[in-house]
Amino acid sequence: MNRSNLFLKDYKINKELNIERLVKEYSAYVYTIIQNISKENLKKEDIEEIISDTFYILWKNSNKLDNNTKIGIYLAGIVKNLLKEKVKKMKNTLNIEDYENTLAYKNDIYETYENRNKIKLIEKSLENMKEEEKQIFKLYYYYGKKIKQIAKKLNITEFNVKTKLFRIRKKIKKDLMKGGYRYE
Repeated sequence: MNRSNLFLKDYKINKELNIERLVKEYSAYVYTIIQNISKENLKKEDIEEIISDTFYILWKNSNKLDNNTKIGIYLAGIVKNLLKEKVKKMKNTLNIEDYENTLAYKNDIYETYENRNKIKLIEKSLENMKEEEKQIFKLYYYYGKKIKQIAKKLNITEFNVKTKLFRIRKKIKKDLMKGGYRYE
């Protein structure tokens, strides 16, 4: 008998799903789907888990399903969903072994601390500027807008934007130097 034409009703005996027969007849089919979709990137344990979860989900939902549901199509759908979940989990899970040989150097920590302090000084410097200057700075440095775009948005000339950016940088440089930072 061709399995692609079998329905859920073909695997029921007295309204109960014959899960043993389903597992026996469709395990290889489910395994093939997993291998084709995952391109053999899963561990053996993951594959076994997906196979058992697939049949468990079918068994759990068998009373809710229409008896004319094609088994092969339904199993393929379950497998695809389980694989999506597995890939999502794999992307979000960090393995400590991947990072165990990575050391944090004092210089990196110091550099991070220094950068945070510089950012705080720049933000403090911005607080003392006019609203238009803040906007120009943020549009240029935070949002990556071009001078032409800023000029159009603020309805000022491009030359005006360039001049104000020069003055803003000069003020920030002065504030950084007051904070003990050399600026080159």
